[in-house]
Amino acid sequence: MLRRRFLASALPFAIANPLGAAVEKARPLNLKITDLKTFTVNVGSVNWVFCKVYTNQGITGLGEGSITSKEATLASAIMEHHRYLVGKDPTDIEMHYQAMFRWPRWRGGPILNSAISAVEIALWDILGKALNQPVYKLLGGAARRRIRLYKDVGSTPEAFLQAKAEGFTAAKSGFVRVDKDLVVPSFAVREGLRRLEAVRKAVGDHFDICIDAHGILTTTMAVDFCTGSEQFHPMFVEEPTQLEDLGELELLRSKTKVPLATGERSFTKYGFADFCSRHLVNYVQPDVCHAGGILELKKIGTIAETFRVEMAPHNPQSEVSTLASLHVDATTPASTIQEFNPNRQQWVQDLFYGGAVQVEDGFAALPDRAGLGVDLDEKVAAAHPYKPVNRPQYRFSDGAVADH
Repeated sequence: MLRRRFLASALPFAIANPLGAAVEKARPLNLKITDLKTFTVNVGSVNWVFCKVYTNQGITGLGEGSITSKEATLASAIMEHHRYLVGKDPTDIEMHYQAMFRWPRWRGGPILNSAISAVEIALWDILGKALNQPVYKLLGGAARRRIRLYKDVGSTPEAFLQAKAEGFTAAKSGFVRVDKDLVVPSFAVREGLRRLEAVRKAVGDHFDICIDAHGILTTTMAVDFCTGSEQFHPMFVEEPTQLEDLGELELLRSKTKVPLATGERSFTKYGFADFCSRHLVNYVQPDVCHAGGILELKKIGTIAETFRVEMAPHNPQSEVSTLASLHVDATTPASTIQEFNPNRQQWVQDLFYGGAVQVEDGFAALPDRAGLGVDLDEKVAAAHPYKPVNRPQYRFSDGAVADH
């Protein structure tokens, strides 16, 4: 009943279309989609999956849907949209999202949503380039002057101190200890808390520590770890439970006062309704590459704002994902901090023609280039082709499969 009341009252505001006059200004260009291609790039332990949408006016759009372990499947899923998109006006973004999401009947899940997300991001890139405006200007303009970032680092005091020295005011690590893919509950929790204590002593009181439990914890471990971490005042504990049973998250919420966060494996605005309306977490963490794209991320931010829940978008992918997230962050009041995971390898910089994310003292500047603000060098991409990558295979000491 609560969910139905929420959907009836909040969603009319969340689904308002901000395109409006921007799309009308692009009409005289008579843009039509002519082709769709994917590029899968190996970056060591992961593969990034990009798509490009091509138009009759030479304007191209770049999107990303990178998802670990299923990259080849995702690339095929993106190309399933080719037969629908070719010949269409790329600026009808909401129409195309609805068609891609609803018409196939089978909807939802990481592959289908990530494929839609990649295409949707590329369409926004086209619209911004066509109008010579950064995407965030088309979403309503700035809600802030700059965007706070937290950096992904190792779980040592030295790693956090390095982030602090670089000007960041927050950093995140997975403190829960897993040794050689073996999960020993008592050791994992106690060692994780010991590491957390060491980091807090090193960085002092005025630096935010974010913890990524990454779904490793059992219910008992989650209660033990979260209550034990309260004394060290982390900014949040991310993914302390699994998604299959929100009752588990509600139970944990009743046991601890530590701020909780989740959402990287949830999709669309519907996946975040209960998190926000029931106040199960303090931060929601949708991923622009999986949740449905730029406009869907904006809608999720509106739902979060309605219930005074903060948004901290998930973003372990490439600069394309980072910029797509920043455009939403710039214009969304609830989006108060952004995950940042830069790759400084020279060839990765070359892949994006030097990149476009501007960071100073732990904050990103508002994007200032037309469209998304970044492009992909197809020759560099071709030099680093897809390679199958297996994720770690965690087990308990008795050989049973552990979550990750």
